[in-house]
Amino acid sequence: MEENNSYKVTLTIPVYNAGKYLRDLLESILKQTMDYREIEVIMVDDLSTDNSREIMDEYANKYSNFISVKLQENHKIAGTARNKGMEIAHGKYLMFADADDFLPENAVQTMYNAIESKNADFITANYINADEDGTLWTKPIFDLQKYTDFKLRITDYTKSFFVLNGSACNKIFRKEFIQSHNIKFLEGVPGEDAYFTTYSFMESENVYYIQDIVYCYRQRNQSNDLKSVSFYCSADYFERINRSYRAIYENFKAHNQLKFYRYMYAKNMSYIMYKFIDSTLLSDEERIQTLMNMHWFYELSEELKVPAAQEAQQMIISQIVKGNYEEAVNYCKIIADIRTYVPKQVREDMSRPDADMYQKIAQYDSEY
Repeated sequence: MEENNSYKVTLTIPVYNAGKYLRDLLESILKQTMDYREIEVIMVDDLSTDNSREIMDEYANKYSNFISVKLQENHKIAGTARNKGMEIAHGKYLMFADADDFLPENAVQTMYNAIESKNADFITANYINADEDGTLWTKPIFDLQKYTDFKLRITDYTKSFFVLNGSACNKIFRKEFIQSHNIKFLEGVPGEDAYFTTYSFMESENVYYIQDIVYCYRQRNQSNDLKSVSFYCSADYFERINRSYRAIYENFKAHNQLKFYRYMYAKNMSYIMYKFIDSTLLSDEERIQTLMNMHWFYELSEELKVPAAQEAQQMIISQIVKGNYEEAVNYCKIIADIRTYVPKQVREDMSRPDADMYQKIAQYDSEY
């Protein structure tokens, strides 16, 4: 590589105790159809206690475009690491990857070509889940027949909304655009990339979706024995996600985009409700405190006229809004027991609102 400013893309990787998977990601970068030397790879270690740091240093010593950075204190969530990567990035465009995932061989070239040809602020693309051993699932996240390439619009609450997932990992951003609007990831909370992505969308004028699969999202411990990370969400996690959701809501409100937010809220409401239901780490006291803290969030269901995805969810939300937290917790326990008997794909489908629910939301669009 001749000069730093010749990098086409900077790819930032937050790393925390990912030694089991990190090599897979780094090797997938080296195998890219784009010359890997045109990709700046910034690995940011969040004080890992396994061998992640050694792997980072190994690749940084071997390849001049691989940079190993160590944060001075543990931040638990990837926002600080991603912001650090953006701060020192030399590439014209920014991409992000989680240390336990991996990339198809044409991912970076595909994203680079798309954002260059469309002169876009950012591009969002299709992606696919993989089992923990790296075996790809049979279908990508977005239906290839239903969602072909198109330009996203903030006033499109159906098609654009469905493909604008919160992750930063299936996207490429123009660095100049991000810097000009001073867009940052939230720090210290989960959902930091949803804030970053939606903030970018509200500030952008030129965003496209492409149907190419550019990212492989490893589902760690997702076998049918229920060892999903959702089952290990602590009270601290819910306290942090509450702060994240508040920031996202306030940002949409400040941009006068509550109409679009209503659809995002519906998705988030289902997502966090089932994480809460599935978690095995919470005591009854912690569950009640969590619901009290998030009362404002579930109250939005009525204020924004967004129904729950299923009747069982609606029963729980009604009790939360009324302040009947113990009753809500009891309902959650019943549903949690039922979910232990259903396949993982069914559980995942339950966490997503269906088309009928979005149609119900649309009935009240004119009020916002």
